[in-house]
Amino acid sequence: MRIPSFRSRAISHLLSILVLVQLAQPQGSKRPQPKPTVDEARAFVDSAEKRLRNLWIKTSRASWVQSNFITDDTEALAADAQKEITAATVDFAKAAARFNGLKLPYDVERQLNLLKLSLSLPGPSHPAEQEEMTQISVSLESDYGKGKFFPDGPEGKGIDLTQASRTLAVSRNADTLLMMWKGWHSISPPMRKRYERLVELSNKGAKELGYRDLGAMWRSNYDMAPEQFSAEIERLWQQVRPLYEALHAHVRASLAKRYGETLVPKDGLIPAHLLGNMWAQQWNNIYELVAPPQGDPGYDLTEILKSKKVDELEMVRIGERFFVSLGFDPLPETFWKRSLFKKPADRDVVCHASAWSIDFHNDLRIKMCIEINDEDFSTIHHELGHNFYQRAYNQLSLLYQGSANDGFHEALGDAVALSITPEYLQQLGFIQKVPDASGDLGLLMKLALDKVAFLPFGLLIDQWRWKVFSGEVATADYNKSWWQLREKYQGVKAPVTRTESDFDPGAKYHVPASVPYTRYFLSTILQFQFHRALCREAGISGPLHLASVYNDKKAGEKLRKMMAMGQSRPWPEALEVLTGEKKLDATAIIDYFAPLKKWLDEQNKGRKVGY
Repeated sequence: MRIPSFRSRAISHLLSILVLVQLAQPQGSKRPQPKPTVDEARAFVDSAEKRLRNLWIKTSRASWVQSNFITDDTEALAADAQKEITAATVDFAKAAARFNGLKLPYDVERQLNLLKLSLSLPGPSHPAEQEEMTQISVSLESDYGKGKFFPDGPEGKGIDLTQASRTLAVSRNADTLLMMWKGWHSISPPMRKRYERLVELSNKGAKELGYRDLGAMWRSNYDMAPEQFSAEIERLWQQVRPLYEALHAHVRASLAKRYGETLVPKDGLIPAHLLGNMWAQQWNNIYELVAPPQGDPGYDLTEILKSKKVDELEMVRIGERFFVSLGFDPLPETFWKRSLFKKPADRDVVCHASAWSIDFHNDLRIKMCIEINDEDFSTIHHELGHNFYQRAYNQLSLLYQGSANDGFHEALGDAVALSITPEYLQQLGFIQKVPDASGDLGLLMKLALDKVAFLPFGLLIDQWRWKVFSGEVATADYNKSWWQLREKYQGVKAPVTRTESDFDPGAKYHVPASVPYTRYFLSTILQFQFHRALCREAGISGPLHLASVYNDKKAGEKLRKMMAMGQSRPWPEALEVLTGEKKLDATAIIDYFAPLKKWLDEQNKGRKVGY
């Protein structure tokens, strides 16, 4: 569920002569430098953009091949491409500092700032360190993609993440669940030393760009000071925390009933392997254990998809038709020829779902090992949201080709997926009639197990990394601090004793791949804010959880207007275009789940709420 981040490369031969002269000055040189001008700043941005476009396309192609054909050769090619663009972007970012303090037109100043922040992993300026960092980065992501464990010994059959996740989703045998959890978490300890070095090198690169550390650099990408952004995340968490804790208390009691209070204490932390997901980040796979007795929605979307013989390609076609119903043009034919929809039988691939704009124009693709189930049905809408967003802003300057903030990109497709309601499924011919209101609690519970359960996980990964980057968490305490945060925010615990010989953060894709994660927390808040605004635009006044904007061109036009802004304006302005509001607001998610919260509070009477 990501769009691949821009990666940096080699120094541009198109740097202006003045900048080249400045960079070439020997240490101690007293030669005075001419004061920069606005025209020079504008020319610098133009030349940087032209050079970076070529490099970004080259990197996108190399990364696509490496993700789809994992070999030593493709790793080397991707590492070379990544090294080149890392070096170029770092050099451009440092050269851009020459214009600090100069009064500039809005567009020039914003593009200079975006240039500095376009890397998730800024390499140090030293060529050998750049090469080392990119090799580490590529090797970590590849190790994750090739990850397998061997419960029957090295000569036995290996189990990958897809197989392990499938077992976690359906098994209710605690021993089997534990084996899968332990097995997958055994792939990451070999990453630890390399990750420690990656932190050291990327921090050095961030400092050379003028940031305190890499975490401060990541938080600077939200049109506010890093400290202000941290406070904003905490404010939003406190808004949604009562809803999460009510859900947690009910799920804990249900699991204690299923597995016994020896394994699941009725007033403590939930063992992470029992929640139906490798990272306990979404709990929808244990729905039948926690479902409201009177909440049967009357259908099972996974079974419907299978019974109607909907294959992987048709699932994507359905997702495309949703966006077309809002007034968007269909995807280009190349999308269908070049995307990956199914896990190949003959090679290793990085199966984590992602959306790509290879040429920053119309070569749009997704890469996904689709399973025929309701979860992937929603994920497809999410990934296509990235693609339609990418196309909406492709007419902008290259440096503006991004979402208003990275949470917007993640939220857009999910906001559309909130319209996958019974009414929509009826229009697709998947169900004969819309269930009556008695099934609402079941639908809300299923969605809460996906969205509400995710909220603390969505913020804790970067909480951990920010502390690691700043040095607040020492290298000797990586795993200890990881589980402290998971206990604090999620209320879950490791199912077996963990030590510092483990590296459990590395068992989550976004850590070895160095993908910032707070965007997913923001996305979960924003998608409900978006959904509420789109429903308002469509003239829908009923309960949010029953509303669908499918086939509403008016809502689609509002959405397109916001998407076309890309990253050209600060995100509060883009938010206002769609919602009429300039501030992130979690009340939409509270409103959406209000009927469920009322029911949870009734169930939790006499129980401890919290952990």
